[in-house]
Amino acid sequence: PVVLDETVFCMSGYRGSALLALPLSARGDITNSEVVVWSREGGTPYVPSPLLYGERLYFTQGNTGSLTCLNARTGDVVFGPVRLPGISSQYGSPVGAAGRVYVVSRDGAAVVFNHADEFEVLAMNQLDEGFDASPVPVGKQLFLRGERWLYCIEEE
Repeated sequence: PVVLDETVFCMSGYRGSALLALPLSARGDITNSEVVVWSREGGTPYVPSPLLYGERLYFTQGNTGSLTCLNARTGDVVFGPVRLPGISSQYGSPVGAAGRVYVVSRDGAAVVFNHADEFEVLAMNQLDEGFDASPVPVGKQLFLRGERWLYCIEEE
């Protein structure tokens, strides 16, 4: 789950697919109640966690490279689902930094796209090994833990 102000976003892609925006103050069984801020069925991740970046909620469908971006406050679609080029299977979660979103795949593809209302790929790279772990931005560096190696990509 991820949190924006007083709302928590819970997703599941295991044995069904659901996304619920719930108030942190909710108590007890709130199933199908007016307490639920908004909800959505279908297209949620299985392994990767969602990315909450500002007021945008990014997530993939299952473990695939099909990405959706929602307005976290309203649940309205900003864009998607769109296909992330080169991403066929992923376990790592999308991460955001410096106005960009980074996604890596199990077969070594790395996609960078803009954090904006329109989907625009800024870069796509193919590395020599796959990634199950999520990228980690630290300052001007991006760490990628591959099957065998730890990579550090740094802005000059």
